[in-house]
Amino acid sequence: MSGILALCLLGIVVAMVLAAAVWDLRTRTIPNELNGAIALLAIPFWWATGMKLWPDVAIQLAIGAVLFGVFLVAFTLDAMGGGDVKLIGALGLWLPLETVLPLVIIMSLAGGVLTLGMLVRHRLAKHQHQLEIPYGVAIAVGGVWLIGEQFLNQFA
Repeated sequence: MSGILALCLLGIVVAMVLAAAVWDLRTRTIPNELNGAIALLAIPFWWATGMKLWPDVAIQLAIGAVLFGVFLVAFTLDAMGGGDVKLIGALGLWLPLETVLPLVIIMSLAGGVLTLGMLVRHRLAKHQHQLEIPYGVAIAVGGVWLIGEQFLNQFA
């Protein structure tokens, strides 16, 4: 039963991360309530997957905190929005340690493609306002990719 619960929770978090991406695309913000729900749903997921408080849950909390802290630097440099920072921190609570580097790489590549596409569109439309990149989209690509990989990559 707990295996089914874990799968349901993964499905819910994927839907929530995708909702964050769409919200970011439309409004350039990600609601705190959505980020909070993603973070809080990690708790029943940890329980459903049988994680022990020490060291498993402690490691997950550290992953979330480190990702939040690293990307908080980008926020202070005005390179990323606060909702994006909270989303990456919340998503870090769901992912195992060995996926952190792939997450950052996939996010960076997706963010680069997104930025390039939006820059071309911005220039072709001859907009004068500053371009804002909805980085929640890139975070969602990385998160959904890594969550889905455990089900789709049967050759690893």
